[in-house]
Amino acid sequence: MNEKYEPCPVYRKCGGCQLQNMDYERQLQWKQARCEKLLHRFGKIEPILGMEIPYHYRNKVQAAFAWDPGRRKILSGVYQSSTHRIVPVDSCQTEDKKADEVIVSVRKLLGDFKLRPYDEDTGRGFLRHVLIKRGFQTGELMVVLVTGTPVFTAKRNFVGALLKLHPEITTVIQNINEKRTSMVLGDREKVLYGPGFIRDILCGCTFRVSSRSFYQINPLQTEVLYRKAMEYAELTGEERVVDAYCGVGTIGVVAAKSGAKSVLGVELSRDAVRDAIRNARENGVKNAYFTCSDAGEYLAAMAQEGEKCEVVFLDPPRAGASEDFLLSLCAMAPQRAVYISCNPETLARDLKLLKANHYEVKAIQPVDMFPHTNHIECVASLRRK
Repeated sequence: MNEKYEPCPVYRKCGGCQLQNMDYERQLQWKQARCEKLLHRFGKIEPILGMEIPYHYRNKVQAAFAWDPGRRKILSGVYQSSTHRIVPVDSCQTEDKKADEVIVSVRKLLGDFKLRPYDEDTGRGFLRHVLIKRGFQTGELMVVLVTGTPVFTAKRNFVGALLKLHPEITTVIQNINEKRTSMVLGDREKVLYGPGFIRDILCGCTFRVSSRSFYQINPLQTEVLYRKAMEYAELTGEERVVDAYCGVGTIGVVAAKSGAKSVLGVELSRDAVRDAIRNARENGVKNAYFTCSDAGEYLAAMAQEGEKCEVVFLDPPRAGASEDFLLSLCAMAPQRAVYISCNPETLARDLKLLKANHYEVKAIQPVDMFPHTNHIECVASLRRK
């Protein structure tokens, strides 16, 4: 890393980057020590894999909008940690530069078109949030305008003005969220321009990403993570693989093209499953199948029916895997399990249960997916005794 370290001027107010008081080498040391403390009893912790340039890595950026009555201007930025006060941000060290530029342009256009941001107290106003997703490999760029009302006056002119400023935008979506809620996205959408989705390339595979579907935030480090996961899976062409918590099918499609005999992906989000099916088809993958179901319940049913597989990938949310899921996994008795975790605390809890049920940990590899934050990703290799 050659870029000179300069702490973000608003990191204390924002709260999103908890480790900005350290330079990057010190951050990696801190994360390595945390993994050692939480996971050392399960075996050797490999040296953490950091980024060469740990800046502007986020391919998904969202900003909240509000009216500042004191200064009589529109604000855009991030909510201060644990509050609904907006910290104005035009450029963030972790966010994609182009996404930040688009958000600033949207803010300017709101004033030009006499549109007001949404007011949480009164429930009135137009724009609540802007969500940007960008394919780092393809360059495709999605803009989601989250509005408090379906009424969008002069939408054609507004979109046209935005495209004139940023012709690289490939799709614009209006997401309608009329509820008094802290959730960013609502249930209804209108495609205002383009196909309503973007594509990106990961590990040589092309993936379709919609506004709601989960896709890894840091694509550069995701490739590092997935290569390690495939190494731990030891695919030879004979393995039946289950990809639990499969999202848009990224791990499953990569595994199907990396030597798995067959892949079954399980995911609770219907939007993500639809994207996963399309992703498999668009990559010419005919040995991957995806179903919409709770991963724990699905594995329990498979275990009850006596179905077997050789490898299970699991990539659960921060809360970790449920006890029912882990016991169902143990009942299926795959030879190998590859656990991708975004929380070393819940990983330690879950590895303890798996170890008590005939699995041994062969390796644990930390990966720095989110520089400047205290989040740590790990991939653990487990083998049945």
